[in-house]
This record gives sequence, structure tokens and C-alpha cells, in this order.
Amino acid sequence: MKRVAVVSGGNRGIGLEICRQLARRAVHVVLGSRDEGRGRAAAAALAEQGLSVEPRRLDVSDEASVADLARALAAEHGGVDIVVNNAGIAMKGFDAEVARATIDVNFFGPLRVTDALLPLMRPEGRVVMVTSGLGDRRSVSASLGAQLGKDDLRRDELVGLMRRFVDDVRAGRHTAEGWPSSAYAVSKIGLNALTGVLARELAGDGRGILCNAACPGWVRTDMGGANAPRSVEEGAETPVWLALLPSDGPQGGVFRDRAPASW
Repeated sequence: MKRVAVVSGGNRGIGLEICRQLARRAVHVVLGSRDEGRGRAAAAALAEQGLSVEPRRLDVSDEASVADLARALAAEHGGVDIVVNNAGIAMKGFDAEVARATIDVNFFGPLRVTDALLPLMRPEGRVVMVTSGLGDRRSVSASLGAQLGKDDLRRDELVGLMRRFVDDVRAGRHTAEGWPSSAYAVSKIGLNALTGVLARELAGDGRGILCNAACPGWVRTDMGGANAPRSVEEGAETPVWLALLPSDGPQGGVFRDRAPASW
């Protein structure tokens, strides 16, 4: 039986290339896209290349959309083997609404999807978070960095910190509290921390599920821009590598170019 992979934000850019590379490795890919039309078009283009890809609507900010996907996977595929949390946004400007929306999609989105699909994950499953080099906790205060980077950080603590950032922006005190004026950076710092939290939660699971994060680098996409030095093929390489790790692969790490990256 083919392994089944879910890729959020799979209709363009790095997400689309991750779908292509996984499908080329005999994985059946469920291409998740918030825009159904674009998702269908992207999946059709890959299918024309002889690849096993199906489109599914997936809005990671919508609990109902995530639940619908989980039900469909259970009914039609009996489970899932790989989850690549690629969907993300980078909004212009910086204010309370930008902070709220960015944290909701880039941090809580992967958490929603992973929590919904973990019960369906088969043994030796893989969870991959697509992060960014901007997710460097050196951009927050030493106190916040210590909290976000501690080895025993709990889920509730991390969720509280992400909500606190949004509240601090809304109250106009985020700089004084040690946060940068970049919701995108904070969302990816949170995502890196979440990778470790989930890995620790999975330690006693028994299914051998590995959870890691991949930094694709600065890639030529709609988000990265035309002047970025890396191709989508290069950007997708490390996420795909993590999605296909052997049983003795790493757990809870952040990687770039298949090597551990500091964050």
C-alpha cells in the first residue's frame, strides 16, 4: 500500500514542489489548498505527469476545514503516513490584526492540523514543519528566548507565549516585553519550539512517529520574491528528506540542507 502524505499550502511554491517530489517517490499526495480551484489545477498538473495526487480543500485557520480533511482521510485512506505543515502567510505591515492572523495561521494552523491527523497516523509516521531562518529566538529578549528554548517547555506554556505576543502587540507594549516587530518571525520561532514540544509528547506514543522542522532557505516563490537565491527544488529538498526519514532518524530538530540548524 502506498504511503499517504498530506501537504498544506500545496498549490504553489515550495508546497507544490514538496508534493511533486514526494509523489515521484511513490507516495500518494493529498494536496491541501485553501483555494479549491487552485488546488484542483495544481493537482491536475501533477497528475498529468503521472503522479498520484489528489486535491483537498484545507484552510488551516478553520477548525471545520481541518476536521473535514481528517474525516475524509480516515474514510478514504484509512489513515495517513506523512504530514507536511507548509501553509503560511507573510503579511505586509505590523499591527494587532497582522499579529493575530499570522500567529493563527503560521503557529496554530500546524498545531490544528497535526492534532487532527495524529490519531490517524500509521506507525513510522512523519510530521514536518516548514519553518524559516527568521525563526531565530535571538530576535527576542534573553528572557523570552530562554523560555522558548528550554528543553522541558510544555504545550500550554508555548501556547500562552504566542497568545501573549498578540496581546502585547494589541496593548502597544510588545517592544518593552522583548518581542520584535515581526509577527512572521515570532510565528516561526513558535513553530520551531512547537516542533520540540510535539516530539517530546510523541516520546511515549509507541508508533515511532518523528517530528522535525525544515528551513528551506530563501527561495524564489511568490513569498520569497524573484531575487531569492534558491530554487523551489532546493527549498523542498530538506522537507522531503525529513518526510522520508528512516526509523533511526532525528527527532525534534530544526534542519537546513539536511543538517541541524540553530534557532
